[in-house]
Amino acid sequence: MATMMMPDDEIAAMAARARTAAGLLSQMPSSTRAAGLRAAATALRAAKAAIVTANAEDMDRAAARGLSGAMLDRLRLDPERLAAMAAGVEAVAALDDPVGQVIDQRTAPSGIALSRIRVPIGVIGIIYESRPNVTADAAALCVMSGNAAILRGGSEAAASNAAIHTAFVAGLAQAGLPPDVVQRVATTDRALVGAMLSAAGAIDMIVPRGGKSLVARVQADARVPVLAHLDGINHVYVDGSADPAMATAIVVNAKMRRTGICGAMETLLIDRDWPHAATLIAALAASGCDVRGDAAARALVPGMGEALPQDWDTEYLDAIAAVALVDGVAGALAHIAAHGSHHTDAIVASDAAVAERFLAQVDSAIVLWNASTQFADGGEFGLGAEIGIATGRLHARGPVALEGLTTYKWIGRGTGQVRA
Repeated sequence: MATMMMPDDEIAAMAARARTAAGLLSQMPSSTRAAGLRAAATALRAAKAAIVTANAEDMDRAAARGLSGAMLDRLRLDPERLAAMAAGVEAVAALDDPVGQVIDQRTAPSGIALSRIRVPIGVIGIIYESRPNVTADAAALCVMSGNAAILRGGSEAAASNAAIHTAFVAGLAQAGLPPDVVQRVATTDRALVGAMLSAAGAIDMIVPRGGKSLVARVQADARVPVLAHLDGINHVYVDGSADPAMATAIVVNAKMRRTGICGAMETLLIDRDWPHAATLIAALAASGCDVRGDAAARALVPGMGEALPQDWDTEYLDAIAAVALVDGVAGALAHIAAHGSHHTDAIVASDAAVAERFLAQVDSAIVLWNASTQFADGGEFGLGAEIGIATGRLHARGPVALEGLTTYKWIGRGTGQVRA
């Protein structure tokens, strides 16, 4: 009778296989890795029916559990989204390979010729929720950057993740890549998450993609380096110089295009001297958004709900937005500094000097001028895909793609030097 492996042993075994696979992958040229991703994309398209069927099962279970409309939207896969997923894998395959790139070169006083080159990080654990497209995006980025991936998706997307992983790995194997380079934690037992977080030396980096509670747990419990993002408490500031039509289009898109993504606007800040504030707020409400305002905003739009103190610090991931009137760009900067999460913030302005001040002084991973926060996406940045948007200050920041999944090493070429 077979005995069940303990969580730590199971993760250790997966990591050992991943390490071996990563070593094999590192010996393959980028053209071979790219060919593997193209084969994986073909396999995803061929498995369309199976993936969509599996996703329907997940959607039914999620609806029965009472997940919000925004969360259901994050979970949903249809033929169009599946086609975009496969195209995203091919886009990663077409990117320039950062592995082996020479970052800088110099000659030391000793005469040793030094160079610093990009190398893969190694074995990367990705812990994520809801969005099954992460399975393909993360796998593609890890493979192209020479890393092995251990994927642990959320229980709400278990069937979808399994179907995507099966097709993806089949494509890799067909192209001659080691299947263990992308592994999936098949069980939804949360003890496996704890085992991943404590696998120092076996897993080189953990990337959490999910809600506040998941990221908080990872950051609190991890004994492995973490590349994480905080909440997407994103702001759009409408300056007194803003064009009304542009401001309306950007604000409604930033909030309502897809409310459940991390790049969605959560707080709207408006220069109190801008004469079109009431019209803009009304347009946002007319788009289906539950708008909650401070006292000044409510005075302009009677009947608007009140924004409570916690609203300024909440990532709704839903059709809800908080609105405040502020004293110009200085007021906007102060509000963002107090309540922002360093993810994505935008200004709508015609005054270039004001916009440049905003771009320079907002301390966020992504800062935009006259553009929707919904562009906070690796694909939109020309990175093919992203493994996440990092909001910290170390290693990588903003959309993390191939370059963010590499580290570097120094290589020295001497002529017999010895140190005195």
